[in-house]
Formats: sequence, structure tokens, C-alpha cells
Amino acid sequence: MPDSPSRRAPMPLAVYILGLSVFALGTSEFMLSGLLPPIADDMNVSIPQAGLLISAFAIGMVVGAPLLAVATLRLPRRTTLIALISVFGLGQIAGALAPTYEILFASRIVSALACAGFWAVGAAVAIAMVPVNQRARAMAVMIGGLSVANVLGVPLGAFLGEHLGWRSAFWAVGAASAVALVGVVTRIPRIPLPEKKPELKRELTIYRDRQVWLAIVITALAAGGVFCAFSYLAPLLTDVAGLDSGWVPWILGLFGAGALIGTMIGGRVADAHLFGVLLSGITASTVFLVALALFASSQVAVIALSFLLGLSAFFTAPALNARMFNVAGAAPTLAGATTTAAFNLGNTSGPWLGGTVIDLDFGFASTAWAGAAMTALALAAVGVALRLQRGGGTGGSRSRLIAKSAAARAGRPARADSVPSTGA
Repeated sequence: MPDSPSRRAPMPLAVYILGLSVFALGTSEFMLSGLLPPIADDMNVSIPQAGLLISAFAIGMVVGAPLLAVATLRLPRRTTLIALISVFGLGQIAGALAPTYEILFASRIVSALACAGFWAVGAAVAIAMVPVNQRARAMAVMIGGLSVANVLGVPLGAFLGEHLGWRSAFWAVGAASAVALVGVVTRIPRIPLPEKKPELKRELTIYRDRQVWLAIVITALAAGGVFCAFSYLAPLLTDVAGLDSGWVPWILGLFGAGALIGTMIGGRVADAHLFGVLLSGITASTVFLVALALFASSQVAVIALSFLLGLSAFFTAPALNARMFNVAGAAPTLAGATTTAAFNLGNTSGPWLGGTVIDLDFGFASTAWAGAAMTALALAAVGVALRLQRGGGTGGSRSRLIAKSAAARAGRPARADSVPSTGA
């Protein structure tokens, strides 16, 4: 059957501008994993304290995603994007110039708030610019920016940090933000505001559903377990495995390559085998983390496991996103923000736990043991969610009932999975 004209239509350039913006956002979020040792040295703090900068960004995302998703509902989309990418870029400059650890910490929080808001608004803009049958493709372009950030941006940041100092990585992201700003100003069209304000009171009722909270817990623990170890991968590679610091950017790039492959595979099979992907992906992450802890001194093992961890973590990510929208379909405004917040709750707790075990003198390899404990708990939560669903528990029934009721009032069919994910 031939493609319809709308399917053959090229993706608007504005959507790729949003993908470029997400590349800058994602690079800033994850690049510190390769910059912790030089930051710790320059700021005269311990590596675990430097690791809290990762948590600071994640905390800003946790708070900012739902807050800004609601606060910007009635603001002009294009103007909001311009303001948010500008604040984000200024946050990178502030980080590059930060004279103290405290100012650098504050700059990370401000940047994260802007990042969270851009995600929420940018997704809505991308969807508004394309036909219904191109929505998934538009979201893929945006999320693709995050994957490319892991493949290119993060190792490039580590490379710059190694050769030009860690501040150069912040300047580079600031420059990428400036390019994105020019693109947003010149290429993003004015998007009409929705005619009616979303019923937030109705949407908030999804949080009465046990399956929604289980989805949050599963996402946070699965993400947190991997990033508990990934956040301290650079010192593990150099201090435990004995690799030269010049290897760090390449191995971070290997993690990113695994993430890109995992996203492609997981995205293809998650719709048909959601719980199968959750169980197999989180189990694989647990096994790889245990192996990383056991063979942390083996250079070959650490390099291979870095790739495999990226693969398993991002193989699971599409299913984690889909699960949230399956059980929170009644909340088109808050579902994506809740997913983003859940992922970043993991990105907060994981580095914090990793820093704690390092402070207790268990060594850098202990971060993998701690991460494995988190992913094991995520597996247990998946088992509870599956048991509730098979046993006729809430299973998102409250959310679906509300969605059907709202759809009936609007005179359209209900689809609990019709809202695209903005989680990373």
C-alpha cells in the first residue's frame, strides 16, 4: 500500500532544531561522569562531593519537569522555548566561570530547571508541527538528540576536560546552546495555544493508582542503579582498572553506542512485549553491574561491560516510558513530566548512593554493587506490578476509566497510550 502524502512529507526543519537543542541538554546532563576527577581537584572537594553535581542536575529535573509543565501551559510556546534555552545557556556560562563549588552547584540546578521545561514544551511543539501519523517520528528525532549526546557529546566533553580543562566542556555546551537558540528564534513557528485549559484536578487523580506509583518506583530504581555506577565510571576506569585517563572519553562513547543500539532494539519490541523487556532488561543490568563489581580490575571486562550497561539500560527505557503512559493515560499533561521526574529521581539517588559507599571507603567498585541492589529492587517491583495486573489489581484501571470518561465527554475514542513520552 503506497504511503500517503503526509507520510511522505519531510520532517520540518524545526523538529531537527529541537533535536539539536536536546543534544545540548543531554550533553550537559551526562557529561559530568567523565569530568568528576578534574572538577574535584580544581574545586578542592572529594569525588563523591563532585558527584553530587550530577544529583543537583537530576534534582532540578525532578522538580522542574512537573512544575514547568503546568506553569507554562498558557504561555506562548515559541517564546517559552526561547526563554528556556537562553536560561540554560547562561547556566552553562555560569558553570564555566564558577569560582566556587557552591556556585557551580547552583548553576547546575538552574540549568536543570530550564532543561526540564524545554523538554516539556519542546515535545508539545514537535507534536503540533507534524501530522498525527508522524508524531512518533518527531519524538524520535528529539529523543535521538539525547542518544547522540551519549555517543558524541559526553565523550567529547571528557576529551575537552582532559586536554583543555573541565571548564572548556561547559563552554562547548554553552556554544551549542547558542546555536540552538538561533535555530529556535529563526525556525520555530508560532504555535497556537490550546483552546481549553487541561483539567489538572482530574489529571491529578492518577496518583491514586498503585500502578502509577509502581511505575515511578521501577523507573527510578532501574535508572538509578545504572547511574550509580556510571556516574563514577571515570575514576573506576583509571584508579581500579588502571587505564590511562585518555581512554575515558572513548569508553564513555562506547556506553553511548550501547545506549543508541539498546534504544533502537527496545523501542521495536516494547509495545508487544512490555513486561518481557522490563524483566529481561533490568535483569541484564543487574548481572552486568555484579560483573562490573567482580571484575573491576580487568581492563577488558570493564570496557566490554561499559558497552553492555548502556545497551541494557536503554533497551529498558522505551518500556519504562510506555508503562507509565499505559497506567497514566488520563494525564496527558502530567504523564510525560512524571516519567521525566522518575528517571531523574533515579539519576539523583543513584549518584548519591554511589558517593555514600565511596565515602564509607568501600572503593569505586562498590558503586556497581550498590547499583545492582537498586536494579534488583526494581525487578521485585516489576514482579509486583505484573502480579497486580494479572490478578485484576488497579493496573491503571482508575486512570483508564477517567480517560474513557473524558474522551466520551469530548466525543472521541479513548487511547491511554496516545501521549508521546518525553522521558530520557
